Amino acid sequence: MQLNDVHGYVDLHTDWFWEQGRTVYRPAGGYARLATLIEARRRQYPDATVLLDGGDTFHGTYPVIQTKGELLVPILNQLGFDAMTVHWDFAYGPKRLIELADALTYPVLATNVFHKDSNEPVFPAYRVLDRGGVRIGVIGIACNIVDTMMPPHFSEGIRFTLGRDELAPVIETLRHDEQVDLVVLLSHLGLPQTHKLLTEVPGVDVCLCAHTHDRITQPLHPNGTILIESGCHGVFLGELLLTLENGRIVDYQHQLTEVAESVEPNPAMQLQIDRAMTPYRDELARVVGETTLPLDRSTCLESTMDNLLLASIQEATGAEVVFSNGWRYGAPIPAGPITLGHLYNIIPMNPPISTVDLTGREINDMLEMNLERTFSGDAYEQAGGYVKRVAGLTAFVKMENPKGARILGLFVGDQPVEPDRSYRAAFVTVQGVPPKLGTNRQDTDTHAVAAMVAYLKHHSPISLSPTGTFIPV
Repeated sequence: MQLNDVHGYVDLHTDWFWEQGRTVYRPAGGYARLATLIEARRRQYPDATVLLDGGDTFHGTYPVIQTKGELLVPILNQLGFDAMTVHWDFAYGPKRLIELADALTYPVLATNVFHKDSNEPVFPAYRVLDRGGVRIGVIGIACNIVDTMMPPHFSEGIRFTLGRDELAPVIETLRHDEQVDLVVLLSHLGLPQTHKLLTEVPGVDVCLCAHTHDRITQPLHPNGTILIESGCHGVFLGELLLTLENGRIVDYQHQLTEVAESVEPNPAMQLQIDRAMTPYRDELARVVGETTLPLDRSTCLESTMDNLLLASIQEATGAEVVFSNGWRYGAPIPAGPITLGHLYNIIPMNPPISTVDLTGREINDMLEMNLERTFSGDAYEQAGGYVKRVAGLTAFVKMENPKGARILGLFVGDQPVEPDRSYRAAFVTVQGVPPKLGTNRQDTDTHAVAAMVAYLKHHSPISLSPTGTFIPV
């Protein structure tokens, strides 16, 4: 059984589903309902189940961030995972993640994370499980972009690799020294990256993928490996039922199980969640605005949810152009009241808004690099997010063009961007505008959530539709 990219969504919440050619919204998810589904499988297959967490667990919602992940520890231990790997879980720094890992009753696995000073691994590479007479080796690969594309404190004192060079020796150890029957890879590289990795490194029987939030309904089979990913926000439980003969898979059944509102929540788990969430519920339920249209982040080129964030930043700063990262996490906001909790779900770390002067050439180059990180034909060059979120610009783009040549036209208003002209820009986090770019970079006294609250105070009810920032040609 697989969970991945829950992003701190502890309880039932509204999420999106694609049905009959359109997006629909309904309540789903939550660890209490997950506990019910997981326990049902454990009763059905005693001593024959494995539960793995693909990471992006200790981050994503206000209560989880306020406690630096502590709120989740008893909940996760109660669920009884067998192992996990990591990415945004580094948000409070490596030292804090190690503390959280030590508090869990199961290991964090990562074959590709090392201390810079000693070159020793930060976490074990694998764990061996015995289930019903079958020996299972579980290998972890953490997200490899933490030390290159995330804020610097995420990776203080540690370094990351792709994990490709480390994987084959670990498989060899498991097969020959540990005498395992099955090798399971828990990868937070993302679906395209993991698929390519598996074509290059043989010997993995099953791979549970994370990072890109893909809802895989039919498993992929790179190099003979069964590869799945199970969405995000705890809305789905990924299930693989394996049939083995002489320690080898001869058949399997896969199911992407919706954690529906109709699932009866496990009472003990719901009590644990209610106790943990009580200090935050009243404040996060405070209504701060209204939207006439749903706001979500499920689209690649731009999103209505991020358009609210960008409009708020632009109004707070008066900047000509505004940038934010193309994050995939963040549950949708249905049409109706907007609460403070919704705003924290958009940008849970609530960073300060920053300003910077960028030349037109820097803007063009930054967007070209982002498009390469999104649409590169080489999966290893993809970062796993959506296109950078932008306000104040219009870009005409050809996605299939080679690196550095995708933007065919770039405009501020109705004027072409001038390469040598300086433009005042505003952004949030180094993922919005990398530190190497621009001059006169400053943090303002206004944080992202406060900017959105102020914007809603003046403009609610809002009706934000896609603006066509990136226009494919």
